[in-house]
Amino acid sequence: MRHKTIDVTFDIKAVEDDGFFSGYGSVFGNVDSYREIVKRGAFVKSLDEWQARSRMPPVLWNHNHNEPIGVYTKMEEDENGLYVEGRLLVGEVQRAREIHALMKAGAIDGMSIGYAVKRSQKADRGVVNLLELKLFEVSIVTFPANEESRVDAVKAALEEGELPTLPEFEKFLREAGFSKTQSAAIATSGLSKLLRGEPGDKQASKSVSDALAFLKAHNGVTQ
Repeated sequence: MRHKTIDVTFDIKAVEDDGFFSGYGSVFGNVDSYREIVKRGAFVKSLDEWQARSRMPPVLWNHNHNEPIGVYTKMEEDENGLYVEGRLLVGEVQRAREIHALMKAGAIDGMSIGYAVKRSQKADRGVVNLLELKLFEVSIVTFPANEESRVDAVKAALEEGELPTLPEFEKFLREAGFSKTQSAAIATSGLSKLLRGEPGDKQASKSVSDALAFLKAHNGVTQ
């Protein structure tokens, strides 16, 4: 199953001093950047599976599995979407304290779910209805900057004959399986030279795309 993300403006209902927060991690009925719509009932089976394990998805920062910042205490579907309640570990985790302060100040208003599609249905005008999702995690994210740095956003830019920024391309490489050192070296030695060329150079972006495909094939990386 392909791991995807949906970013939404986090409809924060409450942020308390002790780290408690509540709101909607996903809303029903909106067409996202994949031309997909999450339908009511899409999370029910996955939430039941989490409950059967006596666990809930973690609160992550920007989809970083190495950076959990809290725990969810409630997660359910209602008529609006995926309603969540959680607690940032402000007394134990430095990053959680920072994110908590930014959320209270209104500087961060993004949330994103990591999921895979289990069941879907094609609709009109190329839209796909998501009927059943496997929920992996729910992150608090920098919004909308996180949207611009996703792997699919970089792929789309390359396919359209455009070049991503260096940070976007480095993250693309890391999520494709390269180490931090490898990603920085590839992006700096390759993409930075192309970025100094004419904007919208289709041949340049094709060169990056072809080079990436070659590197992935010889690095044992699969996407």
